Amino acid sequence: MNSFDLCVIDLEESFDKLKKFQNKFKPTISTKTRNIEQQSLQYLQGILLEKGRGNMTNYAKQVPDTNNQVLQNFISDSPWDEKPVIDKLQKEVIQLIADKHNGSLHIDESAFKKSGKNSVGVKRQYCGRLGKVDNCQVGVYLGYTNGTYRTLMDERLYLPEDWADDPVRRSKCGVPEDVIFKTKAELGLEMILDARDRGVPFGWIGMGCFYGEQPWLRDNIDNSGMIYMADIPCDTRVWLTIPETEIPKKKGNRGRNPTRERIAFGEPDPIEVQKLANQLDPSEYHHVFLRDTERKELWCQMACLRVYPVQDELPGKETWLIIRKDDGENKTKYQLSNAPINTSIERLGQKSCSRYWIERALQDAKGNAKMTDYQVRGWTGWHHHMVMVLLAMLFILELQIEWGKKAHRISVMDVKEILEVILPKNDITDEEILAVIRQKHKDRLSARKSHHRQSGKRR
Repeated sequence: MNSFDLCVIDLEESFDKLKKFQNKFKPTISTKTRNIEQQSLQYLQGILLEKGRGNMTNYAKQVPDTNNQVLQNFISDSPWDEKPVIDKLQKEVIQLIADKHNGSLHIDESAFKKSGKNSVGVKRQYCGRLGKVDNCQVGVYLGYTNGTYRTLMDERLYLPEDWADDPVRRSKCGVPEDVIFKTKAELGLEMILDARDRGVPFGWIGMGCFYGEQPWLRDNIDNSGMIYMADIPCDTRVWLTIPETEIPKKKGNRGRNPTRERIAFGEPDPIEVQKLANQLDPSEYHHVFLRDTERKELWCQMACLRVYPVQDELPGKETWLIIRKDDGENKTKYQLSNAPINTSIERLGQKSCSRYWIERALQDAKGNAKMTDYQVRGWTGWHHHMVMVLLAMLFILELQIEWGKKAHRISVMDVKEILEVILPKNDITDEEILAVIRQKHKDRLSARKSHHRQSGKRR
């Protein structure tokens, strides 16, 4: 199916579709005292129209009948609750792409480089985008994929422990009193369980090495009756056969009797998965189809073994170890999965490669929905912006699926480029652009004076 029947009339309905989309969320984006339906629509328009770096000043230039102050108030100060929006958003995802067999949940994170110390949750911590420790904020995200369709559907701001224990900084940034320190993995599990409780259907849960190497997280997912496909580091140790364990006998008459279980004397040591991969006979690898790419089919050499991962120096529960070498690549990937023992290697391959799409979803969020482009410091502003990012992604996905019926190969980026052209925008006058520059000048002057005041206090 390679036809292209998309026509101008399909595109001209885009703004009406955006208003209908936004109207579905009208009951959830509201306050007790104000109707903010228009502001939420305008913020979405700003995200979808902006070609370059997104911020509220640029959105105000593009979107008719609004200004920077109105958008700033909507994101940073308006007291609407993002949680009902997430609830409604996930119901929409269920209707759009969810599938209990081929759909999958994924947890991942993204760091946002920041200057200064005043943005909520900011500190020197690992920034994946830069590949090093730097001053940044970190968000943890839950995504959903089904085939090539993907979107983000929940978010959490990681609040480092020193932030969580600092009442002064919490108060300045508006961190709610009930927010306590949670690790990134705990935030990820929280989102998974929330999605499950909302009835989101999925076949498995995918996660990167940072999450996959944490046995407690894998155990929690397993004990909840869910299937995981977890990336693991190459130095993860496993046993191929379960070793015997024992509680050592007491030596001598002094001291307490031993109570800690250990590997019995003479049992084999566990082996690192990268060493195990090198020792396998070539016949243990199978040539497995993974997915279609834009240029060709992606195949891999895959070995699937039953192993017992090391957990607190003892054998954990028997699981699958997937060793995967994609054709044309030198890198070997390692994963653990609690999929049933009778799972076919083709099905394991399908689950194994699905994490690619959550990585694409994060790229979509940054490139098409302006995830990284925000000018807020507080807790409320961060969460409001991220929820609007998720809504923009969902709207783009809806159009991709609808327009894909007439243009089979239409991409997320194609939809965004169409919206940049077709949505109504300001025809800005000379006077209006001068007013924008004048306001920016005032904002810079105000920021400079504020900086000098703060510097004077520190002296």
